[in-house]
Amino acid sequence: MNAEPVAWRADGVPRSERFDDIYHTETGALAQSRHVFLGGCGLPEAWAGQPQWLILETGFGLGLNFLTTWQAWRSDSARPRMLHFVSVEAHPVSPDDLLRAAGAYPELASLAGELAAQWHGLLPGFHRLAFDEGRVLLTLCIGDVQPMLRAQRFEADSIFLDGFSPQQNPAMWSQDTLKAVSRFARQGTRIATWTIARAVRDALLQFGFTVEKRQGLPPKRDCLHGVFAPAWTVRRRGPMPERIGTPGHCAVIGAGLAGAAVAASLARRGWQVTVLDAAERPASGASGLPVGMLAPHVSPDDSLLSRLTRAGIRATWIELTRLLEEGRDWRASGVLERRPDGDVRVPAGWNDDGPNESWPANGAQLAAVGLPVDVPALWHARAAWVRPHRLIAAWLRQPGVEFRGGCQVARLERRANSWQLFDPAGELLTDADRVVICAGFESDRFAPKLPLQPVRGQVAWGYMADGIELPATPLNGDGHLVARVPDAEGTPIWLAGATFDRDSTDLAPTAADSDSNRERLARLHPASVAALAPSFAHGKVRSWVGIRCASGDRRPLVGPIGAEAPGLWACTALGSRGLSFAALCAELLAAQWHAEPLPLPATLAKALGTQRL
Repeated sequence: MNAEPVAWRADGVPRSERFDDIYHTETGALAQSRHVFLGGCGLPEAWAGQPQWLILETGFGLGLNFLTTWQAWRSDSARPRMLHFVSVEAHPVSPDDLLRAAGAYPELASLAGELAAQWHGLLPGFHRLAFDEGRVLLTLCIGDVQPMLRAQRFEADSIFLDGFSPQQNPAMWSQDTLKAVSRFARQGTRIATWTIARAVRDALLQFGFTVEKRQGLPPKRDCLHGVFAPAWTVRRRGPMPERIGTPGHCAVIGAGLAGAAVAASLARRGWQVTVLDAAERPASGASGLPVGMLAPHVSPDDSLLSRLTRAGIRATWIELTRLLEEGRDWRASGVLERRPDGDVRVPAGWNDDGPNESWPANGAQLAAVGLPVDVPALWHARAAWVRPHRLIAAWLRQPGVEFRGGCQVARLERRANSWQLFDPAGELLTDADRVVICAGFESDRFAPKLPLQPVRGQVAWGYMADGIELPATPLNGDGHLVARVPDAEGTPIWLAGATFDRDSTDLAPTAADSDSNRERLARLHPASVAALAPSFAHGKVRSWVGIRCASGDRRPLVGPIGAEAPGLWACTALGSRGLSFAALCAELLAAQWHAEPLPLPATLAKALGTQRL
């Protein structure tokens, strides 16, 4: 799936050869976006003072409607706290064409640069891009319009219909498509489009919109504006998601990756969040690993786990680049994954030209890490090493978040419309409108019905003595190796592991696990275990033990605990993929509270929900 080619005419107007149509009027994209779409939906005036504004667009094209909307949001002192822009696009263009299209408009140039920086890995499915500290969220739905619309559900405040012409791209304007669009409308939702085709007007009327022609931009005489105002009672398939109108106070139990991510996502939406942890410092449990690896799962059939980890890595990557210092807190190193079984198959159509970001490793990549060029392996370009405690600290520093260490929550009580949290002595720690349980394997104390399992893991780590040569690129497979990671003083460390002991909560290191990690490293990268032999021999290798939390099906659990405990939610069971899942799960939880567009297709979101069990 290569980027959609754009033909640029001599007058600078972009044209699609696939649809034999231009991307925007000759008058200019910026003028069209402002007059037809923003003006047609009463923006920016309509969103003044609102907590959030949700826009649905059919046809992302060169992104100029999004950029114009974002620029209007930035310029408006009465803007909503959150701006969601959901756009369907079957044929995404290249980042170079995005930049070229916006280059004609100086007010959009810097925004286009930020968009292009996140314009990668656009395989079919949903992709959540985040800007302006996560307050502007673009959800790109890559695929044919009808299945993409079926995979999402929210009530839009504004709808932009901006596909190529009905004659050239009839599927975008069909009755079935416009009926699917109408399912996103609430009473009063405004809709705008540049076309006044009779079939489009008739379909919109049939599905509950009142429409009228308005003056267009030359060379088009008219455009179309409308409002959803059906004369009948709209029947929805199932209840609409809840929508919390006014954020309040939330207590989060646990200050690891899950808890810190949830706190940051909720604070971004206006919540006051108190994060409580029994330990004095954040990241004192499994999230305190000295250094972790961020890498996707890849399977030939692009399994559920593969798609979830890709979405999770995108969410985490945005936070890493926004909050941390590369080279000190994390590094976009890529990861080489050995495949001991020799299976380096990837989904059909994937190759090293993208948009996929994993593919079979080549000889040069293998040689660079000191492995034979015929070793079966995959190369993950969108992968990294991360110091988890640095990410946690950054999330907990966000405005609206308070961390309180040394606060063991022993008991929860529901009182009227709030929750009270007590310590072991019966002293009140805090009360809150809502509580989110992010306590790892100890989450079962507050949610005993969730199928949670502790999984003990031990790793080996140490300082890199002078002269020790270890690969700069992390490796994984049967175990993993990360090296050349600076500690707080800048001294490089290495880490290898890890063991998996189900149902064990023993934090004491064992000699057997140390031997197991050494044997695993010998299989993964023989040269490294040889280079570290003196360190092992002289007792300079250290051990670190943490207790992960896994669910029965090895996927995270995000959602309400049950109808008997209103306002009590969980975000837990991230297992050994906390870096991959924390940011994604936090955004999923926040979206569900505020009836926002989901960062995942509905089927993938359900695969993470507590309701699945």
